[in-house]
Order: sequence, then structure tokens, then C-alpha cells
Amino acid sequence: MAADLTTLRDHLSGLLGDKMVSVQERLEELTVVVKASDLLSVLATLRDAEGACFEQMIDLCGVDYLDYGDGAWAGKRFAVVYHLMSVKNNQRLRVRVFAEEDAFPVLPSVTGVWSCANWFEREAFDLYGIVFTGHPDLRRLLTDYGFVGSPFRKDFPLSGHVEMKYDPAQQRVVYQPVSIDPREVTPRIVRDELYGSVRG
Repeated sequence: MAADLTTLRDHLSGLLGDKMVSVQERLEELTVVVKASDLLSVLATLRDAEGACFEQMIDLCGVDYLDYGDGAWAGKRFAVVYHLMSVKNNQRLRVRVFAEEDAFPVLPSVTGVWSCANWFEREAFDLYGIVFTGHPDLRRLLTDYGFVGSPFRKDFPLSGHVEMKYDPAQQRVVYQPVSIDPREVTPRIVRDELYGSVRG
């Protein structure tokens, strides 16, 4: 497996050149980091180039790096990770791209490269607030129409901002400020006194 990854790494270095910011090997897969300005051309190259042939995008997910690594993270806050697969070459690849702005993360839509990215991008927009320019129908997918905020961001309160309930007097669903006090639940760990010792 390591030889295959080394071959793939060398091939990608020749194919992408200086468009590849970095490459690392983890969990028996390569992760390539590219700049947002090069994203569309890199993904089209990975899909079409002989020897790469990553014809399938199997997943796209948003990432919030706020407080990553106990707050030691110094890079950009929001990223999108594309999981690609080459059926022809039996290989997988991760491509990570960071949004340039933390306050308003924007990346180009890859629906023109893989049409299946449509719903994945809507999900990342809904849950992380990442805007995909050029998306044909960018709107919320999982949260309510009037939902405010991005619930997967690490600074979003666990209890949210509002709660909803059915009001029988008004005969409709109403929104009101959250009525519970925020608290942090720390699991209690109970171990027997012989935990970790060699039992005979």
C-alpha cells in the first residue's frame, strides 16, 4: 500500500505542480491541500487526467478548525474536504481547501465538475455557513426556514438561540428564546479498583 501511495504522490506532484500547497499521508490515504483559486482547475485535472482518473466524488464535508488542537491552530478556520475515488485505478484521495475569509467563508461550487456536489454543498452551507459561488440552488437543506446561524460551527451554542413549540391558543408553531440554562455535561467515568492491573 505504501508503494502505491508513493507512486500516487509522485504522479500528483508532476500533475499539479505548484498548485499543490501540501500533501500528507494519513490513515493509508493521501490528503492534498490546494488554494481556493486553483480548486476548480485542480479537481477537473484530477477527474480527467490519465493516471489520475478520479471520476467519482464520494463525499464533500465542511470543517471548522476553531480551537483545533487545543487552540494551537494558526491557519484559516473553515475548510472543505473532497473525498475522491478512482474506480479505474482503485485509489482514493482527499483534497482539502481553506476558505480565505473566516468571517464570511466563500469557495467556488464544484457542481460543474461533479453534479453530485449539489446536495453536499447545500449541507455545508446550511451547517457551516460556507457559501459556494456558482451553485445553482444554494439554500438551507437540513434546518428550518427561519433558522438563524450555522449549527455545526464550534462557537454555536449547544442549546441554540431559540426553541419552538406548538401554541394551542394560537394554533401554530411559535418561536421563543431558549428557556434552559446552558451547561456542559461531562461524563462520569467509573472504574473498578483493579482497572488496568493484571488479573490472574
